Amino acid sequence: MDNPLQSVPLFMVGPVSFSVPIMASVVVTWAIMAVLVLGAALLSRRLTLVPSKAQAMAELLVATVDQQIHDVTGAAPAPYRAFVGTLFLFILIANWSSLVPGVTPPTATMETPAALAAIVFLSIIVFGVRGGGVGGFLRGFALPNPVMIPLNMLESVTRSFSMFVRLFGNVMSGVFVIAIVGSLAALLVPIPLMVLDLLTGAVQAYIFAVLSMVFITSAVEKGKPQTAPEIEES
Repeated sequence: MDNPLQSVPLFMVGPVSFSVPIMASVVVTWAIMAVLVLGAALLSRRLTLVPSKAQAMAELLVATVDQQIHDVTGAAPAPYRAFVGTLFLFILIANWSSLVPGVTPPTATMETPAALAAIVFLSIIVFGVRGGGVGGFLRGFALPNPVMIPLNMLESVTRSFSMFVRLFGNVMSGVFVIAIVGSLAALLVPIPLMVLDLLTGAVQAYIFAVLSMVFITSAVEKGKPQTAPEIEES
């Protein structure tokens, strides 16, 4: 495996003097996006009241995502279903793409986890503003008191950065271990490690999606107008 801190162009696009390098991680990322878009189009093209096996699996996946959103955050899942579900599926497939010979998961390079963390950071702002308006979203940084504004703003950046580091570090280390063991041992020896890597990839996709849900719904709740508690009459 190549050094994940150094991106090597797969090929160049454009004239020689103005050529643009295309990285392998970009190609794999676009391939995963194409698979997700095509799969969603095929599954949703002919929906019926009596679902087929594929439709039943898709409905089960949607119901599971909805249940996880509600269980983790207590919020209605509808506003977050598409974003969180797509985020989870993309990371899961990206992590599991290591099973394809010669393919390095895009999440094992720095660019893709950094881009995903940036998307989550921007989504927190978008959902926060949508839920409580610009004023409500900005007021959330002043909780519990205005003294915390600098720390709350710093926290909003560092938690997205921590998501990037966690995803990149875990996936990259798993790919490295399998590559090293595979180069030193027999063909069948790395198989248990590959199974463990699949489990780790699924766990990391779940953690990334859950943290995204928590951060987004937290921003939405902080931006909502605070109501005074009702006093029960004796």
